[in-house]
Parts: sequence; structure tokens; C-alpha cells
Amino acid sequence: MPIVSIRHRTTYRYRNPVAFGDHHMMLRPAESFDQRLLSFELSISPTPNVLRQIHDLTGAPMSLARFDGRSSRLTIESRASVDHYSGDALALERDDASLGADPFEYQADEAAALADACRSRGERGPEVEAWARRFVKPIGRTRLSSLLVAMTHAIRSDFAYELRREGPPQSPEITLARKRGSCRDFAMLQVEAARQLGLAALFVTGYIYSGSAKETGPGHGHTHAWVRVYVPGCGWIDFDPTNGIVGNAGLIRVAAAADHRSVVPLHGSWRGLGSDFLGMDVEVEVAAAQRRSEQPATASGVALTG
Repeated sequence: MPIVSIRHRTTYRYRNPVAFGDHHMMLRPAESFDQRLLSFELSISPTPNVLRQIHDLTGAPMSLARFDGRSSRLTIESRASVDHYSGDALALERDDASLGADPFEYQADEAAALADACRSRGERGPEVEAWARRFVKPIGRTRLSSLLVAMTHAIRSDFAYELRREGPPQSPEITLARKRGSCRDFAMLQVEAARQLGLAALFVTGYIYSGSAKETGPGHGHTHAWVRVYVPGCGWIDFDPTNGIVGNAGLIRVAAAADHRSVVPLHGSWRGLGSDFLGMDVEVEVAAAQRRSEQPATASGVALTG
């Protein structure tokens, strides 16, 4: 399994010096049995007068920066090294992990803990449920693993990827109608489609180093977005519809939440004239080296903010 190095640099440029409000950063890779954080560094220029590490509502680590003074440039750079592991994600699926004509029902103790992740966000039209039902057998029962794998691969093969650097995810209905979108659009479609079938699903942000990524090349990537679905017996399983990945192979999680607005990698405010803002530059480099290999492999993530 590889050691993954991540460099993520964001620079905001302004015509005149502006004042900065609080900035919240979710850039630190999550620590778990499948990804061990070896190091993490965060550098900010100009130097904030307050920098604190906190946990958000989901329990994910978040950095909070507070500034005093003005500047015509703000640069935030994180560097991380992660020991990453992957395995057979669906090997422990329970025998009762299947559904028929009705939405899936978790056991009572699971349902209580998963309620927020099962709840659809926004008003969903019939299009999303109809699309999700395509992956359910018309007669008999369908294994959750078979359904979710088929759904992941269908988005990968049937929808066109497009780089979109700004704005929130488009609605699942728009993604279905356009048959194209960014990684965050595909993630939102699969999250809501899974929920229409009664499944608990989370929106995930992080990085990708898989050689099958739709956008590769050092220095040209951005953060990535995908989905986690709770499968009885297996727990939370990663599904990347942009690249057709099932399981966590090639995926470095930073945060996951029921609402995508809770896991924005970087957001903050500034005060000045509207014409002062000149632009934002983002660089993400991801390098994965096998422990016993002399040849490192490099790749860059697909855009969440892009």
C-alpha cells in the first residue's frame, strides 16, 4: 500500500488591500484504520492573528483562521503525508442487505443513527427515484452491493465529466437532464438516488491518486468528491461515480457529511469593493509511492471547487 503525499495551495488575489473575515479550512485528511496521517502542515500568508484547530458538527477536524489588517493576497497551503490502505470493501455484506419493491429498511438501532443520512435534501422530483429504480430488479430482491456498484459504473460510463471550478453542486435533476457534470454533481446524484431507495448516503470530500482518474497530471487537479453509503455488515463504503471506483482504492478522505455544505474544503469572507477581487488560483499535487517501489506514481484530484 502506498504512502501518499498531498500539497494543496489556494491563492486569492485582490486589486487593493482588503480585510479578511474568518476562514474555515477542511484540508486535513481523516485518520482511520485505512488511512494513517503521518504528517500535516498548514501555512497561511499573511499570518493570521488567531489560528485554532476545532471539530465541526460531523466531528471532522477544521482549522479556523482570524485576521487583523489588510492584504492584496491571501495564500493558504497544506501539506500532508498519508499511509493508505485498501481492501475488499463489500466482503462482509449481510444476507439481509437487499431490497425489493419497497425502499430498504435498516434495523432499528441502525435506522436511528442513520436517519440524517437517509433524509433527502431539497424537493426531489420523480426523475431521481425513477433513475435509481433502474438498478433494482423488477422481480425478486436486489443485493445492495450489486445495486450500488451498477449505479457507480453507470454514472461513470453514461455521463460526461466537465471541469467546473466554482459554485455548489447542481441539482440531481439537472445532472440527469444534461448527462454531464463535475465530480460533486455526480456525487450529489448518487447520494440522492441512494436515499430515494432508503439508503444512508454521505457526501465526501478529499483527494484522488488513482491512475484511472478522469483528470490526471501533476499540478492540474483539485479536490475530489464522491459518496459513502452504509451497507449492513460492511459499514460505510466509498463509491466514486466520477471514476467508477468501488471501495477506497486511490481515495483519500478529508470529511464526509449528510449535507454537502458542511464539508466545503475552504470558505471565508473579505471586505472591500466588489471590483477588488481579481481571481483565485488553486494547485493540488498528489504523489503516491509504493513502500518498496523506486518509481513513484503521480496524479491529481478532480475538481470539487472546480
